[in-house]
Amino acid sequence: MLIEMNVTNFRSIRDLQSFSLVKGKGDELLTTNTFATSAINGVDLLRSAAIYGPNASGKSNLLQALQTMKHAVLESAATLQRGDKLPVTPFLLNPNTRDMPSEFEVTFMAAGIRYQYGFAATAERVHEEWLLAYPKGRPQRWFGRVWNAAENRYDWELGSNLTGEKQLWQKSTRENALFLSTAVQLNSEQLRPVFDWFKETLRMANVGGWNSTFSASLCEKNEKARIMDFLHAADLNIDDILVESRPFDPTFLPEDMPEPVRNAILGDMKGKQILDIKTIHKDSDGNPVTFELEDESHGTQKLFNFAGPWIDSLANGRVLFIDELHDNLHPRLVQFLVQLFHNKESNPNNAQLVFTTHETSILNQDVFRRDQIWFCEKDDSNSTTLYPLTDFSPRKGRENLELAYLSGRYGALPFIRSLKLVQ
Repeated sequence: MLIEMNVTNFRSIRDLQSFSLVKGKGDELLTTNTFATSAINGVDLLRSAAIYGPNASGKSNLLQALQTMKHAVLESAATLQRGDKLPVTPFLLNPNTRDMPSEFEVTFMAAGIRYQYGFAATAERVHEEWLLAYPKGRPQRWFGRVWNAAENRYDWELGSNLTGEKQLWQKSTRENALFLSTAVQLNSEQLRPVFDWFKETLRMANVGGWNSTFSASLCEKNEKARIMDFLHAADLNIDDILVESRPFDPTFLPEDMPEPVRNAILGDMKGKQILDIKTIHKDSDGNPVTFELEDESHGTQKLFNFAGPWIDSLANGRVLFIDELHDNLHPRLVQFLVQLFHNKESNPNNAQLVFTTHETSILNQDVFRRDQIWFCEKDDSNSTTLYPLTDFSPRKGRENLELAYLSGRYGALPFIRSLKLVQ
């Protein structure tokens, strides 16, 4: 479960920007759009949030910050070598921030415990890293480190509540690797729930969403009925899905492909299977007709690709981040996907959905609580600002949110100028 995230000095984000899934004031849609947590006394969380804003406002960079954090947690100790660069880009439009670290922090729940984890880093090194845990309600500082430039070393704090081979983990942590990742790689079971939250619970998708592999794999694992239920609920006229596996055929590679590229592909695909996905429709006489998935519309393909991750996330209580959920989808389908997270029957384990969108037809108080709507825009310095709808105190159940947004009341709209053609 995600509680809050904070980002500073990353790409278009210059100043600290905070995003929260903590329920605010108001009792609307309580049983559908919110849920209680036993580990946070008196605090309920939201099942979803939508982020609106013009193109190039920085919405995607907010998601990219979380993706960068996830990549660093999973890969910094496992795949990076000494001297490799971390995938961190600061705010470049201000000379004071170009050489400063980017900072990331998330507060979340894993295995019934609340954690607050973050780090600050440049491409060359981690400058600071910290973890607080709340196993009994009060914060315990499990570890922290800060780069001491004057003495060219890290100042470490390894709390008494952190158990295991702490000195070994400390000595094994490179300047471009996270202590969390290093310790888990060296068998810290106590820190594994934090690592696994990034690995298993947090799921990210860009504008293109996912490919078809995961949905197809569920069809092969006797989960096809659930995939078909999803597609039928979305009003797709598909009667069946056929998935067949075949060995990778190197003869499909172009003859003029450069040898190093060919060898890399062959090495990567060695022993792997290719999935052929076909859809079945019935003709006017009720006979089955087979189509390649690629022959279906882009929206149908996207919904099939979404089916597996959506079903998996709802069943396992994952946190799902989607960039531009509306892309290639009808507004009613966007609402359908969101409402699956607002339904206790389809979302029994309190999965959460956060997405960016331009689809304003769902921007209404029948779908969302007021604290579930966020806006993103750039200020005069061309840096991203993120703010919630609740800053404007819209009237409960009465204010037309879509009309107010499109009329400019909440900002976060593109400023369209007249076009003067050069003769």
